[in-house]
Amino acid sequence: MALRQVCRSRLGWGWSGRLALPTPSSSMNRISLFCSSVGAGPSETVTHQMIDYAFSHARSQRSDGSYSDALLVLEQGLSNLQRTDKSCENSIGKILLAMSALHSERGDLATALDKAQLVHGLPFASLALRVAALESATDLHLQMGQDAASLGLAEKCLQLLSEGSGADSVENEALQLQAKALKGLVDLVLGTPESAKPYFAGFETCGSEKESSFCGRVALSYAEYLHATGNLFLAKEYYQKALLISPTKGLAETSVLGALGMDGVHLSANCALGQVATHTGKFKEAEEVLTGALKEVEEHFGSNHPKVGMVLTCMADMFRQKGTLDGSSTLLIQEGLYRRAIDLMKAPSLDVEDIPSLRRDIVALARGGYAEALCVQQNRKSEGERMRRWAERAWTNRRMSLAQALDSADASNVCILDTRIERII
Repeated sequence: MALRQVCRSRLGWGWSGRLALPTPSSSMNRISLFCSSVGAGPSETVTHQMIDYAFSHARSQRSDGSYSDALLVLEQGLSNLQRTDKSCENSIGKILLAMSALHSERGDLATALDKAQLVHGLPFASLALRVAALESATDLHLQMGQDAASLGLAEKCLQLLSEGSGADSVENEALQLQAKALKGLVDLVLGTPESAKPYFAGFETCGSEKESSFCGRVALSYAEYLHATGNLFLAKEYYQKALLISPTKGLAETSVLGALGMDGVHLSANCALGQVATHTGKFKEAEEVLTGALKEVEEHFGSNHPKVGMVLTCMADMFRQKGTLDGSSTLLIQEGLYRRAIDLMKAPSLDVEDIPSLRRDIVALARGGYAEALCVQQNRKSEGERMRRWAERAWTNRRMSLAQALDSADASNVCILDTRIERII
């Protein structure tokens, strides 16, 4: 009943049966009126209300039913908009990307990718919207371990902006930064920080006089580049900027999409700040920051989501490094955190030969750390050695070996767990 009431009151839709299509008299006339408006008029307003409601409803219960109902609301809005003219293509694109985000959050990455790719078939969609769709599709390919496809899309994004027009100077500058940061991020994941360097050139001036063009996503990617290349002090500064800067400052047309994606940016930046503190030996600070990140991810995704396991992996690694450096006994804490993280990330059995790509290196990092904790216990050494062998076989990161990733001695050469794309950088 709540679902129908909200759609009636907030979207002005009449209903016939459970989640039936809106009646023509109440909905189609209003949609036509919305689509005759220009820019951020009523059409944009109702689209944003629809997306806000869908996400609120999906996350209210975090069940298959709540996600299905939320997606049905978006599907009905999409169906109505698709009957209108080209002036509604931006609203259509936003709904498609919102659906993509919901499918991704639900764990259905293939469908999420399909929805994001549909935006490319909207010939009258804005340049900003197409860039947002390319970013989303690139992220999804990275999560699925499809690195060649992600590289192709990042390059396509740069090409699109080199050919494109239709954006004002402030928006164009922001889009250029987004495209460069996207390509730089892909290069980092591919293990080539030197290839990423030209794409982040000049970013050190952003966030100050150019802050109007600097969004949270760009700040996060630049911080990860600094982190991966050993500039931990400046990396911390830009992670903090990623927490504070509006997700799409200077991009009013896609502000709702930025707001949807900002949860991922905020969580990843928070988690990365905890990792910076760990890598610099500030373990008390690391524990406080990562505890905050854990609370955030549980509130946003629920306590059993795989992203919770990623944050727990960072916490376990912090305790492992703390125990190594100060000689404290944290084995029981480490073991509990690693075991819970591995379970939440749905790690395959140690007997599995064909290891899935999804979260592969993060699971390998967790099992590698867990193996270290087991190997120092004489009665569990064989179990630890078996787990270590699995982790080494599963590890695919190109920038460093698993042994290097677990080595806490060299703070200038560390791995970074990105919860946004669910990869190790």
